[in-house]
Amino acid sequence: MHFVDPSREVLAETLLAAGPHAPTLCEGWQTKELAAHLYLREHRMSTALGMFIKPLAARTDKALEETAQKASTTESYGKLVRAFRAGPPRLSPMHLKSVDNSANLSEYFVHTEDIRRASDRWAPRALDSDYSDALWAELIKRAAILYRGVDLGIVLVRPDGPRHVAKRAPVSVAIVGEPCELLLHAHGRTGHALVMYEGQPDAVALLESADIGL
Repeated sequence: MHFVDPSREVLAETLLAAGPHAPTLCEGWQTKELAAHLYLREHRMSTALGMFIKPLAARTDKALEETAQKASTTESYGKLVRAFRAGPPRLSPMHLKSVDNSANLSEYFVHTEDIRRASDRWAPRALDSDYSDALWAELIKRAAILYRGVDLGIVLVRPDGPRHVAKRAPVSVAIVGEPCELLLHAHGRTGHALVMYEGQPDAVALLESADIGL
C-alpha cells in the first residue's frame, strides 16, 4: 500500500492547525521554516541540494530563510502549506511513486511528530498496522546509517517480536519500542521517542549521549 499521500495530508493538516509560528523539534525552526523546507525539497531541488552537499549549504539556508520569511503571515503560510499539500511538480523525481515513497514515508511521519511533540500536551497516535510495518521496513533499510555515530552495537526490537541488528559491536544496547517510536529515535528525536533500553548502564549512558540521525 502507498502511505505517502495520506501522510502528506496529515502533515499538511498538522501544519495548518499549528500556524506559522509554532515550535517544532527541529532546532531553530518554527513551523514556517519546516513548511519552507518541505516545499523547497520538492519544488526547488537544485536549491535543496545544500541539505546533502556542504558547499551548497549556504545557498539552501538562504532560500529556506527567504521562503519562511515570506510565510510569516497566516495567509502566506497557508498558501505555502497548500502548495506543499498539492504534491511535487510533474517534472520532479518525487512525482514517481517509488521515489516518493523512499524519500517521504519516514520524512512525513517524523516531521508530523516534530510539530505534535513540541507541544506540552501530546499523545502517541494509534497507527494502522500496515502503516507501522511500512515504517519498520523503511527504518531497517536506513538504521545502519542513522546509528553510524554510535560506538555500540544497536538492536532494534518491536514489542510484537521482530528485531533488527542495526550495528554490530562487542557491547550492544537493545532499543525497544513500536516501529514509529524506533523511527523517531533513529532520526535523533531521542528525548521524545517512547522507547526503552536494555543493556549495561554504561552502554545505555553512552547511547543517550551519542549523535544519532542524519
